[in-house]
Amino acid sequence: MSEDPFVAHRGLLFTVAYEMLGSVADAEDLVQEAWLRWAALAETERSEIREPRAYLVRIVTRLCLNRLRTLARRREEYVGEWLPEPVLTGPSVAEDVELAESVSIAMLAVLETLLPTERAVFVLREVFAVPYDEIAEALDKSPAAVRQVATRARKHVAARRPRMSVSRAEQQLVVERFLAALTTGDVPALLEVLAPKVLVVGDGGGLAPTIPKPVRGAAKLAPVMARFAELAPGAQAFIVDLNGGIAARIDPGGENDTAVSFVIEDGRITQIYAIRNPHKLKRLEEVTELRR
Repeated sequence: MSEDPFVAHRGLLFTVAYEMLGSVADAEDLVQEAWLRWAALAETERSEIREPRAYLVRIVTRLCLNRLRTLARRREEYVGEWLPEPVLTGPSVAEDVELAESVSIAMLAVLETLLPTERAVFVLREVFAVPYDEIAEALDKSPAAVRQVATRARKHVAARRPRMSVSRAEQQLVVERFLAALTTGDVPALLEVLAPKVLVVGDGGGLAPTIPKPVRGAAKLAPVMARFAELAPGAQAFIVDLNGGIAARIDPGGENDTAVSFVIEDGRITQIYAIRNPHKLKRLEEVTELRR
């Protein structure tokens, strides 16, 4: 008995939804809604669908576009900086360099600056190589119009995307050095591991303390970070695999209340994303494997 097409493509559908929405909760909701629509089809209707994968991706894409309009209004009212919801990933995601980059917190933050239709086209075309005619059908646009949107989105992302090409071994080494310096309050070591123009972005959602707006500059940030050892003695900091890359979890007092994602270039950290909103961290106890 052949596997149900929805089951076969569920991982893909989740990843498409997650990359378009930046939220595990919303992605799971929309995949479930797509399942309900698929399950409601009569067997004869399903048998007439020549390409179930394209059909299911089309459903999820349209659901995502509708949800993005709602999320745009919600995020306008968000307290402080909004960052994507992190997700634990395993070795298979990390080994797929293209997929790992596309689901990184830094890249998802860049995708957040696109218009909904641009984001849909970029994700489907650049990440999953969906043919233009299939994207056009999903968006109710002509293939020519979709190509124009793709070109515009590609240029927008290229100007903003992080350029992290270091190996995972180097990522881990740099993150280990950073965590050691952070937990011991070693300012010189922090200045050594942070790039001079490092950018730090925090997301507490108004529910956890964090920096209210992005801050740039190692000279400014290192002394503040060094106070962590004094303010949270005995805090635990350990490495995890988040969004296809080496990241960290920091537990200052009995709860894993911070997920930290990094962009690393030339052996130094150039960007840090610290997610403290508890609503975005509660799913990290379960490993979610992103798949094509």
